[in-house]
Amino acid sequence: MSNEQKIIIFQLKDEEYAIPVEDVKSIERMQHITRIPRTIQFVKGVINLRGVVTPIIDLRSRFDIEESDYTDTTRIIIVSVGTIEVGLIVDSANDVIDIDTAAIEPPPEVVGGVDAEYIKGVAKIDKRLLVLLDLEKVLNPEKLGVLNPLESSK
Repeated sequence: MSNEQKIIIFQLKDEEYAIPVEDVKSIERMQHITRIPRTIQFVKGVINLRGVVTPIIDLRSRFDIEESDYTDTTRIIIVSVGTIEVGLIVDSANDVIDIDTAAIEPPPEVVGGVDAEYIKGVAKIDKRLLVLLDLEKVLNPEKLGVLNPLESSK
């Protein structure tokens, strides 16, 4: 079994985060998002992506990082975890790299304001510190309230 894991690195504010490539369906440019009434603040709405209605989450908002305007580098990373497929708005998608799983350390209590609960680990690569997100926890339907845009929140 290989000890390497292929990850996609993306930026939120001044921090670099990473998610496994196998969870990523595509990386899209920013596009018009249709708002859905009565959804949680970080669920920005939905997009129609090649005929599939996909909920969009602003990760800055999800992690209580101050929001900023979308720019030319802003991307929507389409991820799929279990039965959930969502788009994550990130400041930029930087790299796809292989990391040695031995380089991944357990998460500290809080990293860049993101609760340790959402973090699988931290990897030091050269001078970079990468925060590996636990997408299952980030996208936990109970925590999100509602991800199905056709259901209304309470």
